[in-house]
Amino acid sequence: MTAEIVIMNKTAISLAADSAVTFTHQGGQKIYNTVNKLFMLSKFRPVGIMIYGAAELMGIPWESIIKTYRNDLCSKEFDTLKEYADHFLLYLAKNQTLFPESIQIAYFQMTVYNYFIQFKNEIDLEVKKRIEQNTSVSTKDVEIIVSDIVRKHHDEWQNYPKLDLLPDGYNSIVSNKFDAVLDKIKSDVFQDLPMTPDTLAQLKQIAGNLFFKNQVQPFFSGVVFAGFGAKETFPSLVSYYVEHVLCDHLRYRNDRSFSVDLNQNSVICYFAQGEMVSTFMEGIDPAHKTTIEGYLSTIFDKYPTEIVESLPNIDPKEKDQLGEKLKGIGQNLLKDFQQKINEYRLQKHVRPVLNAVSLLPKDELAAMAESLVNLTSFKRKVSMDAETVGGAIDVAVISKGDGFIWIKRKHYFKPELNPYFFANYYRNDSPKSDIDEKDGL
Repeated sequence: MTAEIVIMNKTAISLAADSAVTFTHQGGQKIYNTVNKLFMLSKFRPVGIMIYGAAELMGIPWESIIKTYRNDLCSKEFDTLKEYADHFLLYLAKNQTLFPESIQIAYFQMTVYNYFIQFKNEIDLEVKKRIEQNTSVSTKDVEIIVSDIVRKHHDEWQNYPKLDLLPDGYNSIVSNKFDAVLDKIKSDVFQDLPMTPDTLAQLKQIAGNLFFKNQVQPFFSGVVFAGFGAKETFPSLVSYYVEHVLCDHLRYRNDRSFSVDLNQNSVICYFAQGEMVSTFMEGIDPAHKTTIEGYLSTIFDKYPTEIVESLPNIDPKEKDQLGEKLKGIGQNLLKDFQQKINEYRLQKHVRPVLNAVSLLPKDELAAMAESLVNLTSFKRKVSMDAETVGGAIDVAVISKGDGFIWIKRKHYFKPELNPYFFANYYRNDSPKSDIDEKDGL
């Protein structure tokens, strides 16, 4: 996990990210505090990018992807930040060097195999249960069990909405392209289990829907773009959830977008672990807030019943009517309470901070972003939770005039021993991008 902050006003935008990354393995978890999550998207333009969630895309480290893209982008510029983001996402979708067919096959195989294993476990449990109940299960019985379980999952996936950013029929394109791989997966997982032709067809449809339907994949990365387009006076940010590349299409979903303008003078936005930022902004811990509201909702729901039941000499019909009336009054009171509390948080906590942020100079924007990340890191350090936020905090400020400026940046090497690195860094001899930003994803 991680903690990342974006703070912006009319003058500049500040980004801060910790350095912790968590690797999960069979023996538990391993945390390293030396990972880069904040990068220049362009060496020459005022645009930055941050990564959270999965540190890799289909096995390729994000740092390698971003720096490869940056060399390809060279000095190219776009009018808006959104165009930078679109160009980057298109680059991912169309890049056969980063994501050749071998990597796509491996990803398809891993995803479908892991999901089909769940089917197999369900089938095994149901067969075991039948044996315990009836002492014997015929081949026909097993075929029916398999058919029922697969049909249940098939119907669930059919009812999910498709991901809007993918073309119609994409599920069929994927399952047909990897048909041979799919046959091997079915053979490896289900082996000699009896299946009808309809069941086999449903398994194929499920495999395609895993990549087509609008359901969150187990591994995804958050990608945050922040900065200025060439024709933008004020900063903005856009973020996405990115999952994988298959058949020349990137599977991603829109997350959030914010911009500063004449009406919105400042923005504070956090990504990944942000409960301490929310506490700082609103004056209450989010979990504490949810607990209070949940408990009050229960009280207002049960209290009328307790009152009515304690009243003597009232027939059941009158009790029911009175109980419903009191519940309605209670729900209105609860809504009024929540509205008043939200207004208080907004007036006494959120707006004063945002008003102060709108006036901060660049160095103070950077200091505030670093402090908010450090606050989350400190909370992890003094609690019994795993220290999933920690390490050095990278901080950058992006402004229209000065561009992307590092305030704090960790290196795995000593800069004074590597002058050639900095001499080569801004050499403007990289090939320009051959990705047409007008192409579709």
